[in-house]
Order: sequence, then structure tokens, then C-alpha cells
Amino acid sequence: MSLIKSISGIRGTIGGKPGDNLTPVDVVKFAAAYGSWVIARKGKKVVIGRDARLSGEMVSALVCSTLQGLGLDVIDLGLSTTPTVEIAVPIEKAGGGIILTASHNPIQWNALKLLNEKGEFISAADGAEVLRIAETEDFSFAEVGKLGKYTRNDSYIKKHINLILKSKWVDVNAIKKAKFTIAVDAVNSTGGISVPLLLKRLGVKKVVELYCEPTGKFPHNPEPLPENIKAICAAVKKNKCHLGIVVDPDVDRLALVQEDGKPFGEEYTLVAVADYILKKKKGNTVSNLSSTRALRDVTEQAGGKYTAASVGEVNVVHVMKETKAVIGGEGNGGVIFPELHYGRDALMGIALFLSHLAKSGLKASALRKTYPDYFISKNKIELTPGIDVDAVLEAVKKKYMHEKINTADGVKIDFETSKEWVHLRKSNTEPIIRIYAESQDAKKADALARRIMDDIRIVIGG
Repeated sequence: MSLIKSISGIRGTIGGKPGDNLTPVDVVKFAAAYGSWVIARKGKKVVIGRDARLSGEMVSALVCSTLQGLGLDVIDLGLSTTPTVEIAVPIEKAGGGIILTASHNPIQWNALKLLNEKGEFISAADGAEVLRIAETEDFSFAEVGKLGKYTRNDSYIKKHINLILKSKWVDVNAIKKAKFTIAVDAVNSTGGISVPLLLKRLGVKKVVELYCEPTGKFPHNPEPLPENIKAICAAVKKNKCHLGIVVDPDVDRLALVQEDGKPFGEEYTLVAVADYILKKKKGNTVSNLSSTRALRDVTEQAGGKYTAASVGEVNVVHVMKETKAVIGGEGNGGVIFPELHYGRDALMGIALFLSHLAKSGLKASALRKTYPDYFISKNKIELTPGIDVDAVLEAVKKKYMHEKINTADGVKIDFETSKEWVHLRKSNTEPIIRIYAESQDAKKADALARRIMDDIRIVIGG
């Protein structure tokens, strides 16, 4: 079974039986539920965009037709990016938006990611209402004279880039003077359209393109982790590039490669961009509980306050608004710069990072060395059905009650004296507990994770 229904949307593998995988029946049912939710909120039109994966055209046709069938007007951006759709929704004064992408998931997956009228991911309460409508099939289609209109608009990637270039934080002159040579791995999705165009508009001297044809045929696992980006690491060294840029299929995650061919570290994308902003504007920052402590260090050094949010973009955005954060995001390379919009945006992240790199006068590897070193060990324990995961987490929390504990999202234990932490979260879709541990030494991070995993096994055994 590969169909996952959640408050943020629906995702699954293409094909198979309805209810088990992401079939046309499921796409129509969920699109109808979401469209009905938009109509109930007095919305009259919806913005649609998709990444380049092979099933995108089919899924888009189903979604657009379903929304029209409900009487909603559809503005189809075609091949686009997640942040571009987020920006387009309020500009078009739409009732919401749907991004057709399974983000970093492999080629057989696709998804409907749902936005509200602000171009932000819908809340937990709104997501639950959409799920209710889908389960009860509480929707009604329009009569023939009241069907929605369909409009194609391919201009929004350029509009998105224009907004980035207008930002006072993006220093185009400094980037031009740096005469950068930059390699790009866009995993044959819509980053192949948007990233090279952005770099050329920023005045980058030379762009070396890898996998920039939006065919949807991913040449490697599309998640921008070190083990998946070896080709661009080699290309950066071969072409004597100043930097390598890697984005996921929907261009909301940004990973960087140093001039020496080594990964800058996905966790440090946000750290570096935040450092650049905080040096120009004092303020607060937010990331999720599983993100590196380095952002907290950089923020406090600049005189700001750091706050940790529950995992998930919608949760990070909520806390950013509460704390009036000047920048935030997630440690997976997701940069959220609220002066543009409240969403992870790799394109904005690229422009800010290049401004930082150009103005610093440093090589990427030297810039990375200006930040504190932390290492995260990511692990999971698979559980047999019937195990009370909440009871397991409670037992671990009790054992470490003398440390700083955060229970906003699972259990996070901060070992303040050693600057180490471990975060335990139960999966909403699988019988597993995820264990993330961070330390200033990679071996110590692994050892801390193993220690907590042993604690869990003892609780289960008991």
C-alpha cells in the first residue's frame, strides 16, 4: 500500500488499485475534496503547477478538469516550482493552489500539495477538513453552464525571478564582479528551467548544466544528499567551479557543493543564508527540532533569539510568524525568507547565498569553516505492530528528565553542557521511531544515537 493521506495532501505511487496507490480515481476524489474546501471559503479560482516527473501531465489534467467540474477557474502554470506556485496564488487572488510534486521521492511517486489563499500550506485543521470531505465524498459538481474556465500562464518563473532580483538583500553587482562559474544539478526537473535562468539574470559568468533537461527522468535518487550528488561534486572540480548547486524536483530544497568538490552540508545552507541576513538586520530565527544547533549559535552571536518548531514547513512558518523571525527554514536545505513569501524557496536561497559568498570574498570551503561544526546522525528503529510508541517515548523522557526536554514534537533531549541533542519522533505513516542525534563530533553523534536506541530496545524488551 503506497497511498498516504495526510493533512498536507495526498501522495503515493502511480498505478494499482484505488485506495491502495495514487490512481486517477484517488486524484479526482482528493482534488474534488480540496476544491470543495476552497469553494466553502468563497474561493473562485485555484493555481496549479507541477514538477517534471513522468506522471505530472496526466495528474495535472485530472486535477484541472476536476476543479473546473466544480465550477472553479484554473490558472495552470505548467512546469513550475513549489515556491513559484506559492508566490502566484496571492498575486492571482486565488482561493488556493495545488503543487503536483512528490518533492524528493523517486520517479514512481507523485502528490498533491495543498495551499491556502496566502500561498502557504494549509493548516492541520484545514487539512483534516479536506480529508473529511474526501472520505464522505461531500462534494457536488457544477452544471454545464457553470463550469470553471482554464487559463495557461507560463510567465510565473520569470515573475518569481524578477521579485528575487528586486530584493534589497540580493547584491547583483557583487555577484557579477565575482565572475562565478557555477555547476547546476537539477535532476532533470523544473530546476533545469528556473536555476540557470536565475543565475544568468544574477550575472553569473558561466553555468555548467548537469541534468537540466526537464524530462522527468531522474538520473539519480532525487533527494539532494551527499551519496546522491557525486556527479556534480566531480563536475565542480573538473570545471574549476566556484560552487555547485543542487535542487530537488520541485526546487524548495537547496544543497551546495564547495569549490573543492565536497558538499557544503545541507544543514548549513540555512545557517549561511541566515548569517548573511543577520549581519545586516538584527532579528530572530526558527528551524525545526531536527535541524542543526549551528543556526542557534549564529543567531545568538548576532544578538537574536532562536526558536525550534515542530517538524514540518507549516509548523516552522507558524512559529516564524509568532516570533517575527527575519529568516527560518529546515535543515534539509529549506530556506524561508518571509520578506518574499512564507515558503521554502531554493531560488531565493541561491540569490542570498551568492550575495553572501561574493561579498565575503571567501571560497565556499573557507566560508563553511567560519561556522561551528556539528554532525547529525540519522537513524530509525522499526517496531512491531501493537507497541505503544507514546509509552516508549515517555519512558525515555523520564530517564533523561534531568536534561532539557522539549515535547512539542516527540521528545527532544538537549544535553546543554556538551552541546549535544537527540530527537525522537514517531512516524505518522510507518511503525517506526526516528532518532536524530547531533554532536560536534561525528562518532559521538553516532554513539549518542546508539545509546538512545539501546534505551528504546530495553523499554520494548521490558
